[in-house]
Amino acid sequence: MKDNNTIVWGIIGCGDVTEKKSGPAFSKVEGSHLLAVMRRNASLAEDYARRHQIANWYANVDEMLGNSALNAIYIATPPSSHLDYALLALNLGKHVYVEKPVTLNAQEAVLLLQATKKSQGKLVVAHYRRQLPMFLKIKEWLDSGKIGAVQTVQLRLWQSRNPELVSKGADNWRTDPKISGGGYFFDLAPHQLDLMLYFFGPAIFYEGFSLVHDARNTVADYTSGTILFGNQVVFQGSWWFNAPASDHMDSCEILGNLGKIRFSLFGDSVYVRSNGQEEEIVFDHPEHIQYPMIASTVEFFRGNRPNPASIEEAVELMKIMDCFSKIR
Repeated sequence: MKDNNTIVWGIIGCGDVTEKKSGPAFSKVEGSHLLAVMRRNASLAEDYARRHQIANWYANVDEMLGNSALNAIYIATPPSSHLDYALLALNLGKHVYVEKPVTLNAQEAVLLLQATKKSQGKLVVAHYRRQLPMFLKIKEWLDSGKIGAVQTVQLRLWQSRNPELVSKGADNWRTDPKISGGGYFFDLAPHQLDLMLYFFGPAIFYEGFSLVHDARNTVADYTSGTILFGNQVVFQGSWWFNAPASDHMDSCEILGNLGKIRFSLFGDSVYVRSNGQEEEIVFDHPEHIQYPMIASTVEFFRGNRPNPASIEEAVELMKIMDCFSKIR
C-alpha cells in the first residue's frame, strides 16, 4: 500500500539495463512503486509495461513528466541525454536517479550539480556497486585496517574490441563519443573509479592519457591513469580494449603493509591476506543487482539517510575521467 511518503517512479529509457538489473527493484523495495515507463518507441514501451505489470507507458517524456503522481525519475538512457532529462525532472521538483556515467563530461556534471542545488528534488547517481555486500565488506576491511596502511592500488581491465562485460543486446552507441562520452572506458571505468573514491576519499592529484592503437577504432582503446589519494595511497589503472582473448583481465589489488585484498570489479569473489592468514570469500549478488542502491536511494529521498552516491562525488569522478581520456 502506498502512503504519502512513497517514492513513485517513472523510468525514462526502459531498455536492456532495466529488464533485470534495476527495473523490477523499484516495486520490490519498501516505500517504492514503479508507476510509469517511457521509451521513444511506443510499441517497445507498451511491451515493457505489459510484461512488467506497469500501469502507465509513454512515448513522450514531457507527457510522462506531466504525471503528477510521479515524484521520482530513473534515467536509464545513453549518457548524451542524461543532462537534459535530469534538468527537466529537477525543474519540476522531482527526485532523480541517473545512470552512470552521470553525464558526457565534467562540464555537464557541474551544470547538473548547480541545478540540483536549486531544485526541491534530490539526485543520486547509480554507482550501485557501493551498496553491494562484496564492496561494503572490502570497505569495512580497509576502514578497520585489516591489511594495515594502504600504500598502492593496481587495477587492470583488459578486454577485446567487443568486451564480454558489455550487454550483447545493446547497439554500438558505447563507441560513439557523441552518445557515450568516449568508448568502453566511459561505460565501464566509472564503476571502478567511483569505488576508489568511495574507498579512499577525494583525490589529491591525478593524471593520465589515452591512445588509439587500432586504426579501426574511432575512440581510444587504451587508457592509463594515476591518482594520489590522502595518506599517500597511490592508484594506478589501465584499461585496454584491444587485448587478445588469452590476456583478458579484470583485476584490482589493494596492497597494505600488513597484507592485500584482490578482487574482480565485475566478479563475485574476494581474496584477502592479513598478517599471514589467507582466505577467499564468494558473494552472492542480488537477483536485481541495483536493488541495494535503489533501496538506499529511496530512503535518502524519504529523508531517512544520507545520499549514497552524490552528484558532488560524480563531478570529481567525471573530472578524473576527462583527464584520463585525453588522447595523445
